[in-house]
Formats: sequence, C-alpha cells, structure tokens
Amino acid sequence: MLATIQIWALMLLQEGSGVGFDPLSMWNQMTWLGKAVVIVMFIMSAWSIGVMIDRLIAYNAARKQSRQFAPAVAGALREGKLDEAIKVADRYKKSHLAKVVVAGLQEFRAHQESTEIPGEEIEASKRALDRSEAIVHAELKRGISTLATIGSTAPFVGLFGTVVGIINAFKGIATEKSAGLGAVAAGISEALVTTAVGLFVAVPAVWMFNFFSSRLEAMDVEMGNSSSELIDYFIKRSQRAGVRKV
Repeated sequence: MLATIQIWALMLLQEGSGVGFDPLSMWNQMTWLGKAVVIVMFIMSAWSIGVMIDRLIAYNAARKQSRQFAPAVAGALREGKLDEAIKVADRYKKSHLAKVVVAGLQEFRAHQESTEIPGEEIEASKRALDRSEAIVHAELKRGISTLATIGSTAPFVGLFGTVVGIINAFKGIATEKSAGLGAVAAGISEALVTTAVGLFVAVPAVWMFNFFSSRLEAMDVEMGNSSSELIDYFIKRSQRAGVRKV
C-alpha cells in the first residue's frame, strides 16, 4: 500500500509541477473525517508545545537558582548556622536542591529542639529528604509523560488519516469508473497530508521527551548527592554535639 501511495504521489507531483501549493484548496477537498484527524493532531501539537515551554522554563529556573543556592547554603552550614541555611533555602523557591535541602534541615532542627524523641535526628532527616526528593521528582516530571504519549500515538493518528484518504481514493475510482489521477487526487492528497502532519507532531515530541528525561535524570542525581552530603553533615554535627556533652 505504501508503495502505491508513493507512486501516486509522484504522479500527482509531476502532473501539478506547474501548480502552486494551495493549503486552503486542499483543506476544502478533504472529507470531514480527514479534517477531524488534522484538527486532533494540531490540538496534540499545541498541547505538546505548551508542555515543552513549561518544562523549559521550570528546568532553566531550577538550574539557575540551584547554582546560586549551593554556595550560599554551603557557607551557612560551614558556620553551623542552621537557621541561616533554612532562610537561604527559602529564598530559592524554584531550586530543586533548595526544596530537598530545606526539608532535611527543618526536620533535623525540629528533632534537635524536641526532647520527646532524642537521638532520632538522622533517621528522621533521612526520611524527610527521601519524601522531599520524591515530591520534587514528581513536580519536575509533570507533563513529560504527555510528550511520550503524543510522540507514540501521533503517527498512528496520522496513519488513520492515511487509511481514510486511501479509502476515499478508491471511492473516487468507483464513482468515476476510472483509475485516472482526477479520480484519486483528492484521496491521495488527504492521505499524504495526514501522514505528514502526524510526523510533524510526533518527531518534536519524541526529541523533547528524550531531552527532558536526560535533564530529569541529572537533577535526580544532584538531589541524591545533596541529600547524601547533608546526612553526612548531620552525622558530624551530632557527633560533635555528643563530644561536647561528654
């Protein structure tokens, strides 16, 4: 079937080599089902573009603020100022590292000030960091699965339009009692348009899904490293506090 479509498309191009491309005329010649397929795919395209813009803004903001946050909070922790470190983290609301670190700092400080559960600072802080990592990961991943869905389904939606166009082409042959180009031109053009639109929607969605997935994986590694370093800091701080008490 694909070979037949290609041969017909070549014949159409040769016949219409002196005719300009007229999208409006092509749209008017399409059936309502072909138009519905194109409209659905343009909705999918607009949705994927919206997700791309939203994630690009979110990831760039997180990366920029995290670069500013890391040295600032490191300085506060070296001086042993937990309250100052928490205030620093609160200033970088869009940083994925700040969201994770502040959860661990708040939990550690709360258990240090509490006398109800002594000696549980490290484990409680570790659980708080794990919860915060999961929440931030879910926030960063929001919408990315949509790109995967659009990238995998758009070609099939376009293929559905291709099948509809081929059916219309054979209907034209049956109506005209002839297999000439005039009988199949509308159906073949509809089939090719829906195929092209499906690929136009799918390819960018797949590219950006892979790009965002790699960025998210890198952010997960950064959050995991920050959590590990913070736990090491809490252990050393607790050990120093125990030595001072002795």
